[in-house]
Amino acid sequence: MTEEKKTPEEIGSNFIHNFIDEDIAQGGQFQGMTVHTRFPPEPNGYLHIGHCKALCIDFGTAEKYSGLCNLRMDDTNPAKEDTEYVDAIQADIHWLGFDWGDRFYYGSDYFEKDYQYAIELIKKGLAYVCELTPEEFKANRGDIGIPATSPYRDRPVEENLRLFEKMKNGEVEEGKMTLRAKIALTSGNFNMRDPVIYRIRFINHHRQGTKWCIFPMYDFAHPIQDALEGITHSLCSLEYEEHRPLYDWVVNNVSIPYHKPRQIEFARLNIDHTVMSKRKLRLLVEEKYVSGWDDPRMPTLCGLRRRGYTAKSIRNFCERIGVAKAPSTVEYAFLEHCLREDLNLTAERTMAVLHPVKLTVTNYPEGQSEVFTVENNPTDATQGTHEITFSRHLYMEADDFLEVPIPKYKRMYPGNEVRLKGAYLVKCTGCVKDEAGNVTEVLCEYDPDSRGGDPADGRKVKGATLHWVDAETAVDAEIRLYDNLFSDAQPDGPDKNFLDCLNPDSLKVLTACKVERRLLDTGKAFAAKDNRAAQNAPAFQFMRVGYFCLDNRDSTAEHMVFNRSVSLKDSFKK
Repeated sequence: MTEEKKTPEEIGSNFIHNFIDEDIAQGGQFQGMTVHTRFPPEPNGYLHIGHCKALCIDFGTAEKYSGLCNLRMDDTNPAKEDTEYVDAIQADIHWLGFDWGDRFYYGSDYFEKDYQYAIELIKKGLAYVCELTPEEFKANRGDIGIPATSPYRDRPVEENLRLFEKMKNGEVEEGKMTLRAKIALTSGNFNMRDPVIYRIRFINHHRQGTKWCIFPMYDFAHPIQDALEGITHSLCSLEYEEHRPLYDWVVNNVSIPYHKPRQIEFARLNIDHTVMSKRKLRLLVEEKYVSGWDDPRMPTLCGLRRRGYTAKSIRNFCERIGVAKAPSTVEYAFLEHCLREDLNLTAERTMAVLHPVKLTVTNYPEGQSEVFTVENNPTDATQGTHEITFSRHLYMEADDFLEVPIPKYKRMYPGNEVRLKGAYLVKCTGCVKDEAGNVTEVLCEYDPDSRGGDPADGRKVKGATLHWVDAETAVDAEIRLYDNLFSDAQPDGPDKNFLDCLNPDSLKVLTACKVERRLLDTGKAFAAKDNRAAQNAPAFQFMRVGYFCLDNRDSTAEHMVFNRSVSLKDSFKK
């Protein structure tokens, strides 16, 4: 899927763009240069809605300035990284409508250069091998007004080079030594108190295998990678603001023959009723609290896509929440609002009965059937029409009938007249119950002179318009009703175990639903598609019920499964 490109004016401006405008103006540090950004995800999980904000900022900024945006896999920490995630990340970015052309890189592509720059720092007296254990390192970190300490800080250059070579050759056990930058033990910014820039890990790398047993820390590798790729603006989330002095220190002290990138931070995206931590999302998957990374309750892009979210709705959401410096939490209802807006314009209307009960039109001839033509989408005539059949035997929603109505109830009850959507006016005459007193069949009579729902005599009908399906042609379907995965608006809040906040009613499965027969052809066509998981399944508005899509994994030609994407009712306070 691709999105139409916007003009720079349509993309709009924000404080990041204001900085860039200064940088590329006459006399600016990047005057005459192409604006060049990058998106550097770590391939240790699937992208989630929080990443979308960064994606839109990185790729959108490049688009606004007719610049470039690289995709770089930050695979410098091999513990949880895998090619599965690399492939999924690329698929998700393409699905959103972004493309990096031939500018696809891995952080591990630069391991040799990272190593050489570390050697350079050692030779300059700006890095040293430290033998403090993690516990000792923490104990010697100091405090405000108390400097950090290390007994290894003044080791001779030759000894540091020899020990670092031993680390590289696998001659030092894991955790025994680290390489630290020699900056300032008294800095008020603790990130500058001789931070670790290399550590030992005896682990298999998804691309490098066991070639390396020392790995650069992100704060060391990332600025080098940005500089080597010619990045002008390194846009990242706000937690890296305190790391910016270290970013600048690295690019200023290694001999990269390029310009020095500028790091700019923005507030990350937080949404209520969800968690954005990959560690926590991974736990949900591994402990089987959800069915997988693509569970429609997950905030992952593959989960949102499976639920029926469109790329357009997600990008629109990210653009409308804007780019800010101050952290804030966005209502999940606003994300739903953006999806509802999109689906209202694109989703075909159809009828489906989730809790079916028989509806018999007693004065309609047995064995007779007729066809009605209905619009696929009243907001867009170009989407055409489709036909529905009507007969003596129908299905209606069980909730649309009450034998004894409550005050102001306008649906089906004995003596009340209602409209059957697109068909006729009918008046309820009673019901049939089983031995337990449960209603098994609703009885009614239709007005033959009200075809299309308008009575010939012009009488006013106060009853509601109800949806229905023809029992003679309807087909079975499984329908899954999804709600927020967490019942607590802030499951990540302090002093909370996010698992205790899980919503026990986040999924309800209905197995006896009835839908229009035409959906069977749609289901078969989609079931025959290749790589369905990377695509949006056909979306529908089930009249009076909500927006639904075929499940892009479990739905088959023989068994249709529909996921509720979002309800019809908009709870977002505009």
